[in-house]
Formats: sequence, C-alpha cells, structure tokens
Amino acid sequence: MQENLKFVAVGHVDHGKSTLIGRLLYDTGSLPPDKMEEVRKFSEDADGVPEFAFVMDHLEEERRNRITIDTAQIFFKTDRREYTIIDAPGHKQFLKNMITGSTQAEAALLLVDALEGLREQTHRHAYMLSLLGVKQLMVVINKMDLVDYSRERFDDLSRAITERLGEFGLKPLIVIPISARLGDNVAQRSEKLNWYEGPTLLEALDMLQSAPSEEAGVLRFPIQDIYDVEGEKILAGRVASGTLHQGREIIFHPSGKSAAVGQIKKWNEQVNSAAAGESIGLVLRNGNGAMKALKRGEVACSVEASPNVSNTIVATVFWMSGEPLRKGETIEFKCATQQVECRVQKISDRLNSSSLEMLASDAEELRETEVARLTLKMKDYICTDPFEQVAEMGRFVLMRDTDTVAGGVIH
Repeated sequence: MQENLKFVAVGHVDHGKSTLIGRLLYDTGSLPPDKMEEVRKFSEDADGVPEFAFVMDHLEEERRNRITIDTAQIFFKTDRREYTIIDAPGHKQFLKNMITGSTQAEAALLLVDALEGLREQTHRHAYMLSLLGVKQLMVVINKMDLVDYSRERFDDLSRAITERLGEFGLKPLIVIPISARLGDNVAQRSEKLNWYEGPTLLEALDMLQSAPSEEAGVLRFPIQDIYDVEGEKILAGRVASGTLHQGREIIFHPSGKSAAVGQIKKWNEQVNSAAAGESIGLVLRNGNGAMKALKRGEVACSVEASPNVSNTIVATVFWMSGEPLRKGETIEFKCATQQVECRVQKISDRLNSSSLEMLASDAEELRETEVARLTLKMKDYICTDPFEQVAEMGRFVLMRDTDTVAGGVIH
C-alpha cells in the first residue's frame, strides 16, 4: 500500500483555502478528467487564470452525497505518496468541525492572507492546533500577488505569525509565500518570488513525516456493541490502539473483568490478529463471568498497560455553544464509546482563545469560544489515557441533548 499522510487545512475565512485546495488537486492531476477539462477551458477564456469554483462545486456535490458533512476529506497524490486534506471550515460557528478534523491529522497547513494579515480566526485556529497536539505545522502566506510579491511584507508576516505561534508553544516547520490563484510556488517555482529560496508547497509537503503506526501502541479496544449470533456473544468495535492477538489474555476497564481472546472475526472470516484502525468482532474464551459485566463503553486492554480508571477527570475544554456552561451543571461526557453523565465541579484558568487573556482563575461559567481547565465528576467510572499516548482515549466531547457543545483533551 502507498503511504498516505493526512493534514488539516485551516485559516480565516476568505484567506484562500478553497482556492488552494482546488489548485493542489489541479496541479497534481487529481481531478476527474471532465473537471480537469472544464478548468482548462475556463482558463483559456479567462486569460490563462484557472477558475477553481468548478473544483469546489464538484467537492460540494460530493460532500452532499456523504453521510457526514462535518469535514470534507479530499485526496491527491505526488510521486512520493498519497495525501488526504481534511478541510476544516473557517467560520466561527464551524469550529466544532475543525476539532473533529484536526484530531485526525498528522500535520496542519495554516493559511494567512498576505494583504489582510493575521485575523481573529488565525489566532484561534493556532490555539486549537496547539490544544490538539498537532506537531508538524506549515504556514502558507497566500495571495502574494496582491502585495506585488513583496519580500518585505512576507518577512513582516512571517515574523508576526512565528512569534504568535510561539506563544501557543508551536514552531512552524516552514513559512512559504504563494499565490494559490495564479499557482506561484504551489507546484512550480515562480520568477516573481525569486528572492525565496525554500521549497515549493508540494516539495514541503513531501518533506513531512508520517505519524508512527498506532499498531505498536498499548492495546485499546472500545466495545461498540454486543451481538448474540446463534448463542455466541460477539463484541463489536474498532481497535483504537495496539494489536489484538488470538489467545491473548486481556482485561476490560472500567469493570476490571478479564478473559482470553477466543476468536477474532473480520467480515465473516476468522483472523489471528487485528491492528489499530480495524473493525472486528471479538469472541472471548472462558469469558462467561466477564460477559455478564460487559457492555458498550467497556475497553479491552493489555494486562500489562492499563488506562486511568476514575470517576473524576481534569481536562482542557473548548466551549462552542452560545449558551454558557455553568459550574455545577450536569452534562453528557462522550469518549470513544463511553457515554456518561458528569457534573462540572470546577472551572479553572478561563481563557480568551484568541488573545490568551486570563479571564478568571476560578470561574462560575465558560462562554462561547473560551477555553478552561474543567474538573468533571462522572456518574460512573470511566477509563482514559493522556491524549499524547492514545488520541482516541484522550479526547472527548460534551453534549447537551444531541448537540455537541464542547471538545476537550486530557493531557
């Protein structure tokens, strides 16, 4: 299988993200032939400048046909590998989609408009990337044609964004000047940017490192459902981390029940092992005692490396609802397949997510787009891991009824 790297594209609205995505697809020949021809024809009628509205219309049509439209996943490839762009919308009301998108990404591309410079969403997206632990970050200064390809303007913005990212504990791998609309420095070098000696955007993407496989991590298999098939109990779910082996002794948390792996079923076929990312059915051996205690939300783990089991957690939370969160409120907590009511015991270090201004060290409420450290007391015991170790077990959402109102990480 060819290597695939996922990266998230973020930036303030109208800073050219859609145009850049269209340009990447066009320049790498990743569009369907009819769309390529459509763009070429329009280009001939418009003095050689491609119109990427066609590209994004095509993507919108595909997005409408998908089951979920929170984030679009867009694909292209270079000679080195395949890429998946996770397109996280830039509007404030769509920040929850960005949280979903960024947590899947191995790298991030942050766009800044050369004419407008740093805006509110630039700061907020940068903070979100730091919160979500994105290690590989590239900054793209777009629309250089609107500032006459000025090196001075590029240097000023490069310094400003690097300093700002530093305040969030981030350091960009590179800052690249481009014009997505005209194609300058995206796939091909541009004479208009002859003062820039670094790589093109595609060359820089090819320099990124793929994340190490989660197959080598600690075993975490959250139970999604339990089926009874002809008297045989099958635990269904997706392996979040590590590798599950037939015959291996495992322990379930938070119940603490243990059993041996009897069979691993995949698409009606029995296999000897299942690795991170695979959806399987699990049949236990000598697990009659365990089965009575097991339910959706239990997590199968290796005996040697247990998660944190507790009814209280402290986590960093980004609030996304127009209705504030109040201390003492009861709310729904959802992590992997675990879902349980919890009570907000404490709201500490309440921050403005754009300016990082400390609003209150001990707050009574948390408002839209603010960040805080929350102490949450669960109705039942849950199991978690630090986000840096097992991402799926270290990130969660908070829900009111069916609305997702916050995203959080456990460090």
